[in-house]
Amino acid sequence: MPRYARGMTPEDIARLTYLRKARDLIDREYAKPLDVPTMASHAFMSPAHFSRQFRAAYGETPYNYLMTRRIERAMALLRGGMSVTDACMEVGCTSLGSFSSRFTELVGVPPSTYRAREHLAVAAMPACVAKIRTRPSRNEASKRLEALAVGAD
Repeated sequence: MPRYARGMTPEDIARLTYLRKARDLIDREYAKPLDVPTMASHAFMSPAHFSRQFRAAYGETPYNYLMTRRIERAMALLRGGMSVTDACMEVGCTSLGSFSSRFTELVGVPPSTYRAREHLAVAAMPACVAKIRTRPSRNEASKRLEALAVGAD
């Protein structure tokens, strides 16, 4: 049986294609109610299998990916002056407390603090560059929080 790029079989490529369709659904429909069974149905997989395969392919669970997309969009709305509550609801979150906790975890500051900051550099960037430069990262937020904890000693 022939092997493809990096030792991938046709089945591996098909699996990644289905996972990409589910990821595209999340990117497109982040503000709508999405759950793992709905995402899994777009990848033609059971929810448990989908979650394992998604994490293996993209390095995070489908739910974490969805929340990162929501926070990313909320950051743009907050930079534009929208209230924290309105941004929370606009991106599909139903709990302001959970939204604020996840926002703080990913961005390193609460949404109200982020909204109050000046974002002149981001405003001067082309939108495609701003999207990449402001994308929240779980790893970067962990490093910032660790640095704050070390500085507090």
